[in-house]
Amino acid sequence: MATTAGALPSFPPGFQWGVSTSAHQIEGAADRRAPSIWDRFSAEPGRIKDGSTADTACDHVARHREDVALIGDLGVDAYRFSLSWPRVLSPGGLDFYDRLVDELCAQGIRPVPTLFHWDLPVSVAEAGGWLERSTATRFAEYVTTVAARLGDRVEQWITLNEPAEHTLLGHALGEHAPGAKLLFDALPVAHHQLLAHGLAARALRAAGARSIGIANSHGPTWPASDDPADTAAADLYDTILNRLFADPLLLGAYPEGFAELMPGDDVAADLKLISESTLDWYGVNYYQPTQVGAPTASDGEFSGLTLPAELPFSVREITGHPVTDFGWPVVPDALTSLLTGFRERYGDRLPPVIITENGCAYEGTDDQDRIAYLDGHLRALHRAMAAGVDVRGYFVWSLLDNWEWAEGYTKRFGLVHVDFATQARTPKASYRWLRDALRAQRA
Repeated sequence: MATTAGALPSFPPGFQWGVSTSAHQIEGAADRRAPSIWDRFSAEPGRIKDGSTADTACDHVARHREDVALIGDLGVDAYRFSLSWPRVLSPGGLDFYDRLVDELCAQGIRPVPTLFHWDLPVSVAEAGGWLERSTATRFAEYVTTVAARLGDRVEQWITLNEPAEHTLLGHALGEHAPGAKLLFDALPVAHHQLLAHGLAARALRAAGARSIGIANSHGPTWPASDDPADTAAADLYDTILNRLFADPLLLGAYPEGFAELMPGDDVAADLKLISESTLDWYGVNYYQPTQVGAPTASDGEFSGLTLPAELPFSVREITGHPVTDFGWPVVPDALTSLLTGFRERYGDRLPPVIITENGCAYEGTDDQDRIAYLDGHLRALHRAMAAGVDVRGYFVWSLLDNWEWAEGYTKRFGLVHVDFATQARTPKASYRWLRDALRAQRA
């Protein structure tokens, strides 16, 4: 994909620019925290593509000042990172986040912590994990502890990252930790994460938080054809990936047919807690559209995942577009249609939107393809804003090359190259492009 980037269109004053990371993918220092489900998962042979673990990752705990300096030199307003629940449970764990937040504030960078990014403590998993309602309560207790320590300097919070992926990849398909293959029996995991969001938002409000969001992954679903079987399959997929998590938050209801599948004696009361006064803004992680058709006779492959034949849909390859190193199609216009579609569906129930993740996997430090990707998606975002969608910010995934979950160290999403043998950081061409683009925005 050739670079065609020029001067970006002008974004409004106060638009928030940021970069994102997650704790398990960059922190390292695994010996100074309690184990998570990802430690257990990555220790099982065959789970991680290159057989690696995140025990060291980017060694961010030791090198956070260097990384904060890179964020400062980039010129973004905010840094979205996650707190490791297992680290917070460990002696001195919150001390690290205290130092990180202080360093960010000293550099004039807004800290935007995500409170759960998939790394559930093993101790919580052994008590039933997200299949148990009690985990939502335990999460709120953890959030209360964090807010008491950091709330004097943190104004903007994210409760959960991508509960859809954690439900589907971790509990339905078994491709992520904890490795369960429950298929539709994983739905309690979805409900309990949403309940955890509601309880966490209430705890944050009690601690004085003024800006609360969630980071949900979304993308348009394209039917494989006009055949009714394909359109019905695509509609179901879209409901599961998009509406199952957005509708309860924004409308206070599950999509038709799903409420009765959820656990608990009073799902209606849970939905009220999930939806009322829990969001000041809505985070969207966007990477790609998905083409879906009726189920096929055999397992299918999608982004390296094996999809069981018993699913009521199949994911098809999208052709005619460039792809990233992950094989994901690059379709910036799909971001525009996603956001305008959300505005049409939810109307004034949709709060201001922040793009909490958008990025791509490419090798090399002269990463012209990444520049073209970011340029195209920022222009698509600007078109959505011109069409009336209230978008308040954009976070690039990711600051650093990192440990990419089941892919290990084989996929690089960073603006900054990391040599995992030496931990040397090298800003890529995309880092310099974004730095210059932000300077031009403010000129």
